[in-house]
Parts: sequence; structure tokens; C-alpha cells
Amino acid sequence: MQDISRLAESTRRKVARRILPFFFVLYVVAYLDRANVSFAKISMSADLRFSEAVYGFGAGVFFLGYFLLEIPGALVVERWSARLWMSRILITWGICTVFEGFVRTPMQFYVARFCLGLAEAGFFPGIIVYLTHWFARQDRSRALSGFILSVPVSFVIGAPLSAFCLSLHWLGIAGWRWLFIVQGIPAIVCGVVAPFYMTDRPADAAWLGDEERTWLESQLEREKQEKRSAAPISALGTFRNGTVWLLASALFLIVLASYGYIFWLPETIQKASGLSVVASTLLSALPFCAAAVMVYAVGRISDRSGRPKLFASIPLVFAAVFFCATTLPHQPLGLRIAWLTMTGALFWAWSPSFWVLPTLLLGESAAATSLGFINSVGNLGGFFGPAVVGYLLTGGRTYTFVIWLLSIALVIAATLILLTRIPALTGAFAGSPLVPNEAVRTSDDPNVR
Repeated sequence: MQDISRLAESTRRKVARRILPFFFVLYVVAYLDRANVSFAKISMSADLRFSEAVYGFGAGVFFLGYFLLEIPGALVVERWSARLWMSRILITWGICTVFEGFVRTPMQFYVARFCLGLAEAGFFPGIIVYLTHWFARQDRSRALSGFILSVPVSFVIGAPLSAFCLSLHWLGIAGWRWLFIVQGIPAIVCGVVAPFYMTDRPADAAWLGDEERTWLESQLEREKQEKRSAAPISALGTFRNGTVWLLASALFLIVLASYGYIFWLPETIQKASGLSVVASTLLSALPFCAAAVMVYAVGRISDRSGRPKLFASIPLVFAAVFFCATTLPHQPLGLRIAWLTMTGALFWAWSPSFWVLPTLLLGESAAATSLGFINSVGNLGGFFGPAVVGYLLTGGRTYTFVIWLLSIALVIAATLILLTRIPALTGAFAGSPLVPNEAVRTSDDPNVR
């Protein structure tokens, strides 16, 4: 038994060391290219005379392109090759990011953002599907937290990097244009590296020993068999599954609120502080520093508790409370920044636990379809959030009104997550050296249903 325990621990650690750092880098690059428009916003809008509505629509139209190819992208990873598909995604989105640096009209801005969404579609659900090929249920929240940790880290890196790019005026080209050009190059480089570094399945992993491959494949196959017997749903059947729709609706509201927060954060800080564009951009990294700590902590606690629904919903409620607190009148700047920081810390803490839920729900192709569907519908909130916020601000609504509206969306999302019914596995994976036996919940635990 002790030999099996050592084999399990060494295999898990070897897989984590091989996969998670590389995916961490990929998602830092992905999120930076997706959201760097928030750092460019002030200078770009001033140079090109974009209204709040033009900026909001352009920032959000990314997600319309993203919506179209999410489900096919996830299925490609499940049925074909993750490494080749990820390489295609990375190279094309890097090229589209560079193209953003050359826009001059609203229509060019819309086209560039839409094409970037098309290029990146399938990346996130594809990664989630890929992780289910390597991490069993009891390790998945921790694996996801290590991966999703890259979201706030991308902003921590992106804020000073973007501030540096904004200060550039090489070749007479504005700094905000260099921001897109410089930040598009890493995606292209990663796309070239991906097919040589990634391994599609454990059976192909030459970097694992024979016993390690056998143990890992047996653990994952056992989980597949349990899911098939507990939820024999076809890929097409996922579209009739109520839990899938609840999770998609919850994600829609979360993304709507989070991008309303992200895309206006540097400008919000500038208006509250009166600081320069560069200083406000640097200060906007604070919420994401806090978020990096919170994502890691909540992912660990969620795995140990075996209650992913609870740890997916509670951070959303507290994020709503802290976000509303930023609207209190007559606050000193330090307190307002503190509320914004705590809001940002909790805006991503829900994510590792949330993305475990659909992986517990269905079998392979059905799970890939549900992940693609949930992420595509959910990320439509990324279009409506900036578009609605831009429209409301252009129409004369106050920031206070917008913040309360986005906070209500978070509370509704938390409620929808709690209403889902997720079937638990039978505890076949108890005894993990990374998760105490008593933390692995069996099917009579109401908190994982």
C-alpha cells in the first residue's frame, strides 16, 4: 500500500510539474491579449476619438467571435489533438493582437476584436478538457487553481508592461499601438513551442515511467466508468440538461460583471485619484495581486472540503458586497482602492471550483460539449458587459448605478450555482496523498449534488 501511495504521489507531482507551468504561461499570454484593451483604453480612445459606447462595443465584440467556435474547439481537443489545436489557436490570436495595433476607425477596431475572439475560441474549454486527461477528480480544483491563477497574474504582469509600452514612441508610433504589437508576439512564440512540448494523453507520455502511466490511466479510466454509469448522457443530450443551462447562465452573469469591472478599472482609478495614465495603469495591478493569492487559497480549500458548489458561490456574494462598497460617498482614496482590491480578489476566486462542476457531470464527449457550451454562452457576458456599461455611461448613467447593476448580477449567479445538482462519484479515489481521506465526499454528501 505504501508503494502505491508513493507511486501515486510521484505521478501526480510529475504531471503537475510538466503541465501546469506551461499552461500557466499560455493563459497569462491569453488573458493579457484579451484584456490589454483595458490598459490601452484611455490613450486609444483619446487618439481615435472613440466614445464610451464605441470602446465598450469593440471590447465586447471579442466574445461574439469567441462564441462561434467554443464547442467545436473543445471537441477537437477531446477527439483529435490538443497540442496541434493549441498551436493553431496561439499563432492566430498572436497575429490578431498585433493587428489591433494598426486600427484607425471604429469598424477596424470591431473587426480586429471579433477576429481575435474567433482565433482564441476553444482555448479555455480545451484546456479544461485536456486537464481531465491528466488529473483525477480529487486533484482537479488544485490543478485548475494553478492554471486559473494565471488570470490575475496576467494583469499583475500586464499593468507594468502596459505602462512601459504606453510610454514608448518608437518610429513615431503611439505607445498604445506598441502595447498591442509587443504583447501579440509571445502568443506566436508559444504557438511554435506547443506541439513539441505538449503530450496529448498519458499513454503517449515518454516522460512518465511505465508504472506511472499505468497507474494514472487506471485512475482516470475508473472515473470515466463511474461517470458513464451515473450520467449516461450523449453529447447532444447536454443541451437538454438543466444543470448545464444553470451553469451557463451563472457564467454569463459572472463574465458580464467581471468585464464591466476589468475594462474600466484603470480609468476608474484615474478619475478617483487624478493620477496620470501610466500611474493609474500601474495601480490597477493591486486587485490582481490579491486575486492571485485568493485563487490559490480557495482552490486548495475547495479540494479539501469536497464542496465545489459552495466555494464557487460564496466569493461571488462577497465580491458583490465589496463592489457596492466602492460607491459609498466621501471615502478617502485609500479606502476606495481597498474596496476595489478586495472586489478583484474575489472576482476570480470562484473559478477553480466552478470549472470542476461540469467535469463531474458527464462522460468524455458530453463533458467536452458541456464545457464548450457553458463557456461560449457564459462568455457572451463578455460582450454584453462592456457594451451595456459603455451604453449606460454614454447615456448619462452614473458609475454607482452601473456598479450596483453588476453586483446584482453576481448575486444572481451565486444563487444559480447553488441550485445546480451535481452527481458525486462513489469515493473510489479516496486515499489521495494530496487530499485527506475524510475530505473526499461520497454520493450522500448534499453539498456536491
